[in-house]
Amino acid sequence: MSLGDEHGHGGEPGGRPDESFGGSGQTRTRLPGGGDADVYGGARRPVRNSRSLITVVGVVVLLIAAIAFANQGGGDDTTSGGGTEAATGAEPTAATGVKPVKGKAGGIPSGYARDEQGAQSAAANYAAALGSDGMFNQARRHDIVAAVADASTLDKLQSGFDADYSPAFLAQIGLTADGGAPAGSTFVNRTLPAGTKVQKFQGETADVDVWCVGMFGLTGEKSTKPVTSGWFTVSVKLKWNGSDWKVLETSQKTGPTPVTGDNPVSGSDEIADAVKEFGGFTYAR
Repeated sequence: MSLGDEHGHGGEPGGRPDESFGGSGQTRTRLPGGGDADVYGGARRPVRNSRSLITVVGVVVLLIAAIAFANQGGGDDTTSGGGTEAATGAEPTAATGVKPVKGKAGGIPSGYARDEQGAQSAAANYAAALGSDGMFNQARRHDIVAAVADASTLDKLQSGFDADYSPAFLAQIGLTADGGAPAGSTFVNRTLPAGTKVQKFQGETADVDVWCVGMFGLTGEKSTKPVTSGWFTVSVKLKWNGSDWKVLETSQKTGPTPVTGDNPVSGSDEIADAVKEFGGFTYAR
């Protein structure tokens, strides 16, 4: 049931070198009448007669007139607040939908809309919270689960996560009994949603998959569990409790995993500094 603590490598480095994209070769095009002359300036272009020139000019004038006519009377639409946005459309990677939530419960965003978008935002935020380093400390874990769980499954989720993050498991991965890192080390466990997909939506319930990348491990020269990254999908079953989406249950599977890039691996100290200096995000579209 634990999220984000079984990350694995996506594969050996396999990115193509920069020089393989585009290349430096050029395509030479022979123009009519060029013969063997240099196509970069020496080729003869066919002479356009006056009749062809008049025809082209006429077509251009007609196009300009048509554009001017189409633009007449359009001022009211473009100044009404949404005309321009509707005409251009959103880019595939642009944020979409209504304004994100304003409320928080236990430090986790709350108060999502009762629609598919709200369910996706809730699932993404809950996956990030349940896959955070806070889950390794009992008091913090109980706060997180209480904030995201539906009342009908709260006890079941609490006991399940407590079993997952047992003292034996914490010792196995090199943490103290309260989920802390040993002296000289920094514990890293972050879940970063990359996208969401609604599998089922029935008004009162929603099944949402959250595609994630995560980091897990211990920094430090003596660490036997260095920080690694992995891709996985968290499936979140949600229920509308009358005012917000809450978690009924979660599960996790590996992938989809892209090919690992050829970035050089950072040192342990650099990773530790990044975790301390770069704060995490909450997610709401």
